[in-house]
Amino acid sequence: MEYQVPKQCISVAALVTNESGEVLLLRTHWRSDTWEMPGGNVELGEPLDKAIYREFLEETGIIIKPMGITGVYMNITKQVLSVCFRAQYVSGEIKIQEEEILEARYIKIDESNIGEYITRPQQRSRLLDAMNAKCIVPFEAWEADPNYTLLHRLEGDMDHK
Repeated sequence: MEYQVPKQCISVAALVTNESGEVLLLRTHWRSDTWEMPGGNVELGEPLDKAIYREFLEETGIIIKPMGITGVYMNITKQVLSVCFRAQYVSGEIKIQEEEILEARYIKIDESNIGEYITRPQQRSRLLDAMNAKCIVPFEAWEADPNYTLLHRLEGDMDHK
């Protein structure tokens, strides 16, 4: 078999909760049957934590601080690698991009009612993993040309749920 250059896509999503423990979720035009964590595709050369910061702001109007990674998931059929973060609310009010997002709001969600909101099983497992994470995995972004330079690091701080 001849070697083929991989053509995977990388996406990011983040769990953000309010003071009441409600989760910020949204529905998109192309997946209106389910709620999901805000996120989207990583641009070429963009660090993952910068991508989730940008995507979250674009989709919800909310500024977040990514804390660390709660899970990594792979859609083999579509060749999409999804990285989920836990993030802390910093500022802003919900303001959606109507051409992409149908609705965004904080929802009180747990294992007993998750099926009422999240209809797609891969979205349910990602949210539950993020909600139940006992630790958050650190993340580093490096630049390797001409020398290895650490651009930034998320420590994976669990004190800020």
